[in-house]
Amino acid sequence: MFLNKFDIRWSDLDPNQHLANSAYTNFMSATRMAYMTKQGVSYNDLKKHSIGPVVLREEIHYFKEVFPGKPVYVSQEVFAVSEEGSFYKIRHNFYDDQGGNFARGEMLGTWLDMKTRKIVAPPSEIYDPLMGSNHAADFKILTKEETRVANVAPADIDLANELDWFGNA
Repeated sequence: MFLNKFDIRWSDLDPNQHLANSAYTNFMSATRMAYMTKQGVSYNDLKKHSIGPVVLREEIHYFKEVFPGKPVYVSQEVFAVSEEGSFYKIRHNFYDDQGGNFARGEMLGTWLDMKTRKIVAPPSEIYDPLMGSNHAADFKILTKEETRVANVAPADIDLANELDWFGNA
C-alpha cells in the first residue's frame, strides 16, 4: 500500500469547518500523482508515449468528519484492471494520525491517446510500474460491463430556449 501525507489547509475546509468534498478529490488526485512519481513515471514519459490518465468516475464514502490540526494520510491501491490494461480502478482510504479510516474513495480511470483522443492500453513502460503491482487484497480483472455500470448518458439541451435575454434560466 502506498501512503501520502497531507496537512489540512484553510482552503481545504468548507463552511462547516471540516474537510471539504473538493479536498478529498484533490488529495486522491495528488496521491495518484505522487505514486506515479515514486514509481519513476514522469510527465515526460507520458508525453513521450502521447498518453494521459483520465478519471471517468469518482465516488467517496464518508465515515466521520475531519478537522484541521493533524495530518491525514491517503492510501492508494489498484483493485481492478481490464484485461488489456486500458481501464483501471483505484481505491483510496483516508486515515487520521492514529490510523482511523474516516473516508474511502474509489475511481474508475482509463488512458487517453493524446493525438487520437481515443482510449488505449498504456505501453508496458507505463503499465508495469503503475498497474502491475500495489494491488489490493481483493484485486480482480475488470470486465467491460463493469466500466459501464453507472449507465449514464449525456442529455443536451437547446440553451437558447432555456435562457432569457440576460442569460438567466
